Amino acid sequence: MVKVFENTDNLNQKLATLFVEKAQEAIEANGKFTVALTGGSSPAGLHRLLASDTYKNKVDWNKTYIFWGDERWVPLDDEKSNAGAAFKDFLNNIPIPEGNVFPMWKKGFEPEAYAKEYETILDNHLEDGDKFDLIILGMGDDGHTASLFPNQEVILKEKEKKVAAYFLAPQDMYRITLTAPLINKAKQIVFIVFGEKKSNALYEVIEGKSNSNLYPSQLINEGSKNVTWMVDKAAASKLSL
Repeated sequence: MVKVFENTDNLNQKLATLFVEKAQEAIEANGKFTVALTGGSSPAGLHRLLASDTYKNKVDWNKTYIFWGDERWVPLDDEKSNAGAAFKDFLNNIPIPEGNVFPMWKKGFEPEAYAKEYETILDNHLEDGDKFDLIILGMGDDGHTASLFPNQEVILKEKEKKVAAYFLAPQDMYRITLTAPLINKAKQIVFIVFGEKKSNALYEVIEGKSNSNLYPSQLINEGSKNVTWMVDKAAASKLSL
């Protein structure tokens, strides 16, 4: 499902409302809400909204558990840290217990070892050990999502692991990420995509030929009812909607 919004403000308001709805539904049904956040610049507006008085009092944060879809292997105070940005814009401004937040980085660990540790954390918190209530994803202008990058077969072909770490040579750094098989088990997946520079990749992912090696976002349940694309008009400019 593709939903096109006039601008990013309208999109973020709708997504914040959806976040609250999914949280309330999950807590009522199972006593907790599990969500994986996306990184990069895309979620900044959403995070600030969720921390505002309009939204933050509508979620029981004591029963909310925050994870990430992926992370650069850098400390939380590094400007490249997805979790660090989320703490600044969002998590430091809501009454969520420290023990309910699980960044994809931990001092004293190597990335591969922490990927295994993160799997154990997920096993202890997710429904059936592998089902998130909500996963929010972004998409790069190269068609990547989470840390599923084009032509990186070591991660794109992964079938067994829930969480994987690998060295991404073009960026000269380690990345840690949820894998496509785990992401696809989520009850609800939402992609958020902004801007004209992503319009070509969005077209290829949604309407182009199947080529997940080049456009890894295609690995995420294409056409499934549990995937919603929330995009602005600029990003959607090449779609035949």
